[in-house]
Amino acid sequence: MTVTQITTPVRCTEIDVNGHVNNAKYLEYYEWGREDWYEQHNLPYDTLRDAGVVTVVARAEVDYRHPARQNDQLTITSWVTQVGRKSFRMKQQITGTNGNLISEAIFVIVTVDPETGQTVPVPDLIGQFVG
Repeated sequence: MTVTQITTPVRCTEIDVNGHVNNAKYLEYYEWGREDWYEQHNLPYDTLRDAGVVTVVARAEVDYRHPARQNDQLTITSWVTQVGRKSFRMKQQITGTNGNLISEAIFVIVTVDPETGQTVPVPDLIGQFVG
């Protein structure tokens, strides 16, 4: 399995004065999707840390396509598209209740030694899930 999906409702606390989801909330939705991706691939934080690596978002590129509104059901889809030497790219999309594309994003995630804070090579346990 390389692609994961989670679904969440839009709550009233996530709406801005314009009546749609505040742009900052999308970063949180994407984080939930990434955490689910790690969990679904048996890569929880402790497993990565035991392998001598933690992951850190170094870049986020987010495109907003359509507004999401209160009570919409959002599906966050996540997958790794590319693995470099010390970083990898994760593509994510959020679709709405009727399947329309709400937002899409690319995250550059670096692998870091938890003790030194220095970047380290991406371990095979992450790289094997490209696709």
